[in-house]
Amino acid sequence: MSKNYWIVKSEPEAYSWSDLVKDGRTAWTGVRNFAARNHLRGMKKGDLVFFYHSGESKSVVGLAKVEKEFYADPTAKEGDWSSVDLSPVKALKQPVTLAQMKADKVLKEMALVKQSRLSVSPVTEAEFARLSELAQG
Repeated sequence: MSKNYWIVKSEPEAYSWSDLVKDGRTAWTGVRNFAARNHLRGMKKGDLVFFYHSGESKSVVGLAKVEKEFYADPTAKEGDWSSVDLSPVKALKQPVTLAQMKADKVLKEMALVKQSRLSVSPVTEAEFARLSELAQG
């Protein structure tokens, strides 16, 4: 069974990597974009997920994993929205910035770079390997 890779974005002021580490697990709620919602629905237990800080820092800072596959988003007052549960795996030794991604021949085609408004997007195996390599410093 092949693993899928993903990236989720959060404003650090709203929910940061350190919040996830402190909490140990969180429900990834509040996604109100159909494409992002469909990506959440594609996540499988055990899939690895890069954690990206949007806003000022614009960088990938941690690696999480899917603990619970999609279920109805408890924060949704109306509509068919989904959430998943994530837990931290490890902080990246070296954050990988958006500028680095845009300049990298492997990463410049990433969904995160091409569709920057999307809060949840897939990462290819090659992109996952390259991000992991850059994160080692």
